[in-house]
Amino acid sequence: MDVTSWPTLPALPDPATDAVVAGGLAAELAHAFGGPFHFLLPDAFTANLTAMQAALTEADVDGFVYFAKKANKAAVFVERASAGGAGVDVASAAELREALGHGVRGEHLMVTGPAKDRLLLHLAGTHGATIAVDALDELDQMIAVARAGRFRPARVLLRVLPDSRSHSRFGLDDTELATALERCLDAGDAIRMDGFSFHLSGYALQPRADLAARLVDLCLTARLQGLEAGRISIGGGLPVNYTDADSWHAFLAAQNPAHYHARKTFRTGDFYPYHSPVAGSEALTALLATHPKGADRSLAELIKNAGIKLLLEPGRALLDRAGATVFRIQGVKERDGYRIVTVDGTSLSLSEQWFNSEYLPDPQLIPHAPVTAPGVYPASVGAATCLESDMLTWRKAAFPYPPKPGDLLLYPNTAGYQMDSNESPFHDLPLPPKVVVDRTEEPRPRWRLDRHFS
Repeated sequence: MDVTSWPTLPALPDPATDAVVAGGLAAELAHAFGGPFHFLLPDAFTANLTAMQAALTEADVDGFVYFAKKANKAAVFVERASAGGAGVDVASAAELREALGHGVRGEHLMVTGPAKDRLLLHLAGTHGATIAVDALDELDQMIAVARAGRFRPARVLLRVLPDSRSHSRFGLDDTELATALERCLDAGDAIRMDGFSFHLSGYALQPRADLAARLVDLCLTARLQGLEAGRISIGGGLPVNYTDADSWHAFLAAQNPAHYHARKTFRTGDFYPYHSPVAGSEALTALLATHPKGADRSLAELIKNAGIKLLLEPGRALLDRAGATVFRIQGVKERDGYRIVTVDGTSLSLSEQWFNSEYLPDPQLIPHAPVTAPGVYPASVGAATCLESDMLTWRKAAFPYPPKPGDLLLYPNTAGYQMDSNESPFHDLPLPPKVVVDRTEEPRPRWRLDRHFS
């Protein structure tokens, strides 16, 4: 079969991942753990963070980056955030404690999520964290907690409901915002209303710039009422590049149900955009240069002129190329001209399935024995469970060699959301451990287990 006739989606080159494979470390770890594992590349996280901070500096914007911890539970990324002068975005008391325990200062914590319980609000207020308030009853509870506690004021942002997401269960609409501002004023020294926040689905820059400009205007209005209102948070939503433009567009044009096990169908719009014209820190630069609708100046200029501090909460974008996932092949069967590979783990360790989608970057086959001449060997990848739906890769990926039991499959660039979100010890299978790989530039990479508390 001609390789050009089969859709592929190669991941962008990553020398650090290649070093783990080339040095034999991946095979060694697979043997040591006796099951699937994730390996983490924290130097990539640090490089991504540094690039985002540089983008803020180059745009002359006073800004601060919070790592969205929900994107990956590993402690090493919290440690790198703290060491790099960043904060952490948390949404539970456990995440807050984890961040504090790994060196993040309380005032560098952003607490998000809906309907926060009293314990979380108390911990956040005690440590001087910023709380993104999602509802009026939550604001009332925060005021009560602040008055009852030994800390004052509690620092809050009011989360705005975007007009384009009027059906969302998150955020305050215009009427609720007006009420919230009145309650912040009435709260006196119990509350410091620092500004506003939003979270916006999708990766388009213009809607994000438009909504950020609206938050700037809200800050100016709130100041006239006597509130602090000096910060806005625009959440995350900076895209990540997993593949090049030509490969992405060619894949979308070629793929069809025949290329998937059981002729599984996915809506193209449900796929993550595995290529973006601008991504990561470049997307942040482009966002700051965007002119919001009706404005004659860039978003960066609007923020600067208003004396606003810009807060970001990226997750996936900080984790680009910061890790990969490895499974061992347990069995292979032939079926209608392709192979069905079964590995020693489950699709719950590739959480794109959670969104009724597929993690599309091509898995890399790592043979455990000498291989024959290369060709094209389509194979889907199933899990070691009794569920028909438990497929890591419904697509018949085009491997260069026939997959065999004992070979390894490496899924590239999985640190952002794929390792955590949907994991479960189904069938009493252990969760894949996280291995931190340090100093990959040395002849032999060094590794250790991650220090996540739980």
